[in-house]
Amino acid sequence: MAKEMLINTIAGQESRIAIVDNGNLEELYFERASAASRVGSIYKGRVTNIEPSIQAAFVDFGLTKNGFLHISDVHQQFFPKGKKSSEPVGRKRSFRDRPPIQDCLRRGQEFVVQMTKEGIGSKGPTLTTYLSIPGRFLVMMPGMSRLGVSCKIEDEEARAKARKFLSEMNLPEDMGFIVRTAGINRAKRDLQRDLNYLLRLWKSVSKSIKAAKAPAEIYQEFDLVTRTIRDIYNSDIDRIVCDEQTVAFKVKEFLEMAMPRSKNRIELYVGKEGLFHDYGLEEEIERIFSRRVELASGGSLAIDQTEALVAIDINSGRFREHTDAETTALKINVEAAKEIARQLRLRDMGGVIAIDFIDMRDLKKRQIVEQTLREAIRPDRAKTKLLRMSSFCIVEMTRQRVRPSLKDSIYRQCLSCGGAGVIKSEESQALMVMRDLQRACANEAVAAVDVAATPSIVDYLNNTHRQQIVELQQRTSRRIVVRSDPALPGDQVAMTCTNNRGAEVAWQGSAPSAKESRKIETISIDQLSPKASRQKPAAGQAAQDQHPAPPEKAQAEKQASDTQRPARKKRKRRRSGASSSASSTAQTDQSAATPPPSPPSPPTEADKDAASPTDQPKAAKRKRRSRRKRGNSKPAETSGESDSNG
Repeated sequence: MAKEMLINTIAGQESRIAIVDNGNLEELYFERASAASRVGSIYKGRVTNIEPSIQAAFVDFGLTKNGFLHISDVHQQFFPKGKKSSEPVGRKRSFRDRPPIQDCLRRGQEFVVQMTKEGIGSKGPTLTTYLSIPGRFLVMMPGMSRLGVSCKIEDEEARAKARKFLSEMNLPEDMGFIVRTAGINRAKRDLQRDLNYLLRLWKSVSKSIKAAKAPAEIYQEFDLVTRTIRDIYNSDIDRIVCDEQTVAFKVKEFLEMAMPRSKNRIELYVGKEGLFHDYGLEEEIERIFSRRVELASGGSLAIDQTEALVAIDINSGRFREHTDAETTALKINVEAAKEIARQLRLRDMGGVIAIDFIDMRDLKKRQIVEQTLREAIRPDRAKTKLLRMSSFCIVEMTRQRVRPSLKDSIYRQCLSCGGAGVIKSEESQALMVMRDLQRACANEAVAAVDVAATPSIVDYLNNTHRQQIVELQQRTSRRIVVRSDPALPGDQVAMTCTNNRGAEVAWQGSAPSAKESRKIETISIDQLSPKASRQKPAAGQAAQDQHPAPPEKAQAEKQASDTQRPARKKRKRRRSGASSSASSTAQTDQSAATPPPSPPSPPTEADKDAASPTDQPKAAKRKRRSRRKRGNSKPAETSGESDSNG
C-alpha cells in the first residue's frame, strides 16, 4: 500500500490528520477549536516583571497567562550600546556572552514577541524575540544575517546547491533565510516564488506592528490542516483523502499556490461510517492512550508520563524463541526501539525521556540497539537529542516539547485520584477520619460534628470504629453523626463542625511550623505507678489521682511512714508475748489513764536524728536485747501496772 494523508474534520470543532504508511499509523495530529495552537503567532507585548535571579522577564501579550522570556531569547537589538553585534542564522550568541536581562529590558517596555511553546500545566507560554515566518520552502528570520540550510539535510551536495540558489537571489539585507527540507532539489523559480510570498507577508506584519497597541496579536499562524500541508506534505505522499468538501477545496487552493503539480492528488471521502473507521484507525488511536503497548514478538512496553519526564520500560513478556538470554534481549530491544520512536511521535511526548532496555552484557549488542533507536527517531520533526546507552542499558534522550501531549489534550485529570491513578483504601480513610474527629472534638467551640463519606468508608467506620466513636462522644460530650453520601467522589470525606447555635465552626486551624511548634502538654512518668496503671483505682484514690499532692508533701509522708514502721513491729511482738485478756485489759486501762494528746510540736534535732533511716536498725536491736534479759518478768510487770491503775 502507498503512503496516504487522511484528514478528518468536524466543522468548527475538531481536526485530525493521520499519516498512514502501508496500513500502519505513523503520525497523528490533533487539534480542537477550543484549544487551538498559537505556536508561531506573533504578538506585541509589554514587560510586566523582570526577574534577575532567573534572568527572565514576564510579558503580557494578551492571553490569560503572561509569557516567559529568557535572556537567551532576547535579540541583540535590545542589548546596551557596545554589546550589539550581528548574529548569523543558526549561531546565536551564547548565554555566557550575553549581558544581564535587567540591562536589556525595563518594566513597561513594548516590543514584538513570538510564541515558541504553549503553556503546559502551571507554566505559561514561552516567548522569543527572534521572529521566524515559515513558508513552503524557506523560513524568513527578520533581524538576522547570512543564509542557512536545515540541519536535517545531510547531503553536502544538496546543501551546497541550496546555498548557491539563495546567493543568486535578490535578498533584503536585514533578513536571514533558511532552506527547509521541502526546498531541497527544487527549482530556483519555486524558491523565488516562496520568497516573494514571505516578503509580502512581512510587509503586512510590519504595518500591523506600527499601528497596534500592546498587548495585541499581530500575526496568526495557519490552522492545523494548512500547517500540516505546508510542513509535512511531500512527493512521497501519493494521495490526500478529506471527508469534508470545504476542507478539500482549501487544501487544493493551497497546493495550487505551493505545489501545482500535486493538486490532482486530493480525493473526497463519500462513505457513511467514517474515514478513520473504514481505515481501521479508531481502535488503534484508542490504544495510543494505553499505558501498556504490546509488541509483535510477545514483549511489551510500559509508558509512564509525568509533567516533564517520560519513563519507558521494556518487558520480554511471552517471547521465548532463543535459548541464549543475550540473543533474546537483543531481539526484544531492537523491536522495542522502533516502536518507542513511533509511540513518541503518535503521543507527541516531550521533555526528558528515560528508556530502560533489557540488560545486555555484550557491548556490540548495546551499540546495535542504540543505532536502531537513532535511525528510528531520525524522521521525527521534533528536535531530539540522544545520549549513549549506559552500562545498565538505560538510554536518556530529550524531545522538543511544543504543546501538551495528545493524552493531556484529550483527557482531563481525575477528580477522585488527582491524576495519581490510585486512591486511599477504606482503612486508611477511616483512620484519618478518627484522627480528625479527635482534633475536632478537642475544640471547645464545637458542639456537633457531621461526617459525610462514600458508602464503603461509612460501612468500614460503623463496623470497625463504632465503639471508639461512642467513647469519644461520651468523653467529650460532643454529638457525632456519620452519614453516607454517594455523590462524593473516590476517597473524599467532608467533615462539618457546628456550635450550639448551629453555626459552622472552623476546626482545622493552621498547623504550626517546625520552628514555631505549639507547646505540648506532658507529665513526668515518675508520677505514674506501674501497679496502679494495671489495677483499677478505688473511688477515693481516683479523686486523689486527679489532684496529686505536691512533691514536697509526698516526700514528708514517705519519711513519716518509714519512721513509724519499727514502732509498729515492736507493738506486734508485745501482743504476741502476753496473754490475750491481760494485754487487752492493760491496753484499755492505759488508754483511759493516758491524757489527751497535745498538739504536735516542731521536730527537734534529736527527733530528726532518731527518725533518720540509718539509726532505726540500731535502736531496734537494743530493744530486742533488753527484752531477752527481762525474760519472764514481762507478764508480772504488766499485771502490776494493771493493779496500780485499778
